[in-house]
Amino acid sequence: MAAFSTSSAAPAPLARQEGHEPPLVVVALCAAWCNTCAEFRPVFDAIAAARPAMTFVWLDIEDDAEICGDLDVESFPTVLAFRGRRALHFGVTLPIAAVAARLIDELARRDQPSAGIPDAAIALCNALAAARSER
Repeated sequence: MAAFSTSSAAPAPLARQEGHEPPLVVVALCAAWCNTCAEFRPVFDAIAAARPAMTFVWLDIEDDAEICGDLDVESFPTVLAFRGRRALHFGVTLPIAAVAARLIDELARRDQPSAGIPDAAIALCNALAAARSER
């Protein structure tokens, strides 16, 4: 999957429309050499397929290093979630369908960010939001 592709057939725009919130964007930050990431990929794709109103992005921190910038990912898989240009979550998740799905569903209801989201993660959210709005 290319850096900006999503699992939904018609990704929703990130701009606010008619008073509606932009969709939740969920980014999986992984690495090709990571066995846990390989286990997570089908889980992530299944969660994405079941949530067409959200946008899902898979980034390989090495292959997509230009996009990821200075973001330091310490454990895999790490999930970054944002709405519009508002970062909501940055953290490790287990590659277990029920755990990851519960996290993503909770993030869909969230309006306030988690504590301690690094500046580089916020910068990535802004870069992805800008790139998506240009499409």
